[in-house]
Amino acid sequence: MPLDPEYPTDRLTYMVRDSGIALLLTQSHLQVPGTEALQVLALDTLDVSAEPHTNPDIDLHGENLAYVIYTSGRPKGAQLCHRNVTRLLDATDAWFGFGPEDVWTMFHSYAFDFSVWEIFGALCTGGKLVVVPFWVSRSPEDFLQLLQVQKVSVLNQTPSAFGQLTSLPQVHDLTLRTVIFGGEALDPQRLRQW
Repeated sequence: MPLDPEYPTDRLTYMVRDSGIALLLTQSHLQVPGTEALQVLALDTLDVSAEPHTNPDIDLHGENLAYVIYTSGRPKGAQLCHRNVTRLLDATDAWFGFGPEDVWTMFHSYAFDFSVWEIFGALCTGGKLVVVPFWVSRSPEDFLQLLQVQKVSVLNQTPSAFGQLTSLPQVHDLTLRTVIFGGEALDPQRLRQW
């Protein structure tokens, strides 16, 4: 279950208590409220040198829980299994034909459901995933430069964020082959200039 440390304290505390998680994987510089009773592992301070270098042998099935993600507003935890993720990718394969030549951005917060598509869409098809720093995601000019430098071919955006990007004159110098919209209604008329 992803917890964004930028979320309000009340929301984080509610999510931790409501979900019943017992273990928090984090970094030592982050403080997540409401986690005092949990076992906390700061990944940046663990000594894993004595751990085996092989993958663990785990009996995993499509119906096993993959992640829990909380909705916006009055948060409710949605539990999604591995089969949901693979079904999404399988169902859209004929539309997009993603593959190892594709470069995706992870523009959205890992605690937002759009990020599941960005992360697994890239990694499960052998593509490259470029994690967009938060400050770059807030600057259309800096984001455009990242898209150009990384030669991004698959972009996932809300229509309003894409509208800010397409207002820049250099937007036509991109290597995009697919743009996927989500999160809000799309007005096709706004795409005409692009």
